[in-house]
Amino acid sequence: MVRVLFLCHGHPALVPGGTEIVAHDLFRAMRERDGCAALFVGCVSPLHRTGETGQRLQALGRSSDEMLLWVGAFDGFMLAQTETAGFAEALSAVLLSFRPDVVHFHHLSRIGLEAVLLVRRVLPAARIVLTLHDYAAICANEGLMRRGCGQLCRQASADACHACLPDIPHTRHAARKRHLQAMLRHVDRFVAPSVFLRDRYVAWGLAAERIAVIANGLPAAAPAPAAQRPRITFGFFGNIAPHKGVLVALDAARDLAADGADFALRIHGGMNFQPQSFRDDVARAVAAAGPAVTWMGAYSRDELPALMTAVDWGLVPSVWWENAPLVILEAFQHRRPVLCPRIGGMAELVEEGQGGLHFRAGDARDLARVMRRALSTRGLWRRLVKTLPDPSSLDQTLERHLDLYSALLRNEEAVSA
Repeated sequence: MVRVLFLCHGHPALVPGGTEIVAHDLFRAMRERDGCAALFVGCVSPLHRTGETGQRLQALGRSSDEMLLWVGAFDGFMLAQTETAGFAEALSAVLLSFRPDVVHFHHLSRIGLEAVLLVRRVLPAARIVLTLHDYAAICANEGLMRRGCGQLCRQASADACHACLPDIPHTRHAARKRHLQAMLRHVDRFVAPSVFLRDRYVAWGLAAERIAVIANGLPAAAPAPAAQRPRITFGFFGNIAPHKGVLVALDAARDLAADGADFALRIHGGMNFQPQSFRDDVARAVAAAGPAVTWMGAYSRDELPALMTAVDWGLVPSVWWENAPLVILEAFQHRRPVLCPRIGGMAELVEEGQGGLHFRAGDARDLARVMRRALSTRGLWRRLVKTLPDPSSLDQTLERHLDLYSALLRNEEAVSA
């Protein structure tokens, strides 16, 4: 019997982000596997739920193997919990009660690097795994590896980070890197869902042999039927935030509409925790794009197949590197080709002419050009659908993780790619 504790910076019932969903899917698959026991702990803060006085651990519905861990203030620069006493006591109680063989961290935001040391102290024999879902350890600018001017950052350095965040001296950036790398030595193995992300962390200083590349997997689902419709429809899915590029998509839609193109764009997603200025920018861009654009709002995961029946193309206009976007995998599962930039984990999943088309990141005019190409003939759509790759299944991803856990528990070197 292998016992695995999953620690995530959120829970998909409260924050339906890609990391939360991927981590929770893996937990559910493991919970159902014979010979496995799993517990999922998602962090929660006043942004998500009202706290109960003195209660760091909270139940989530009637489930006995899922809970919420209340966290306090968080230092995003140092990836550190700043209210450690109650947090450490609650997490220690979970560790001593469940006694996992493996503690699998999914992100360190809200959790804090100190939790890795806490696991090592409370359960010295437990193996520690950390999935690297973004570039948070490398980049103090919200883990985006994107400069304030919008330029993509290819490799961090103290001077480059100081130029991006000038209020922080370059010496502090250098100290941050040394501290984070020292803390991460306590992690037994890292998981990267893409080769691109692995390579960024190797360039930053992690040893390649310590990082296993395991693709995110999806639960089984029947593809959404492709319906005939009067106009070709593009669909944006996911949380709405500046780095997701929705403004690029809306600017491209405005250009197409001005040229008299016959198309539709459906925007699906919520804007949780976004500043009012960004919300106002999006509202203005939707209005400027005209009736071709429909703002659909937030959606639940079980609504996705029905929503996919109304679109022909997935549109992923992110203006940062991304890692392994869940929305691309979902589009593939539902047999929809994807338009995305030729950068990062997006280009790794979508090859030009093999399941999708590329455009220059952040370039609305180039996106409009590619959208015109998609509008030119349905023959292109049919050809690309035939080339769509099959995303990894959740069962395949689970097997890779179980192999990794088993190798660690046998004190063997796990396969790194």
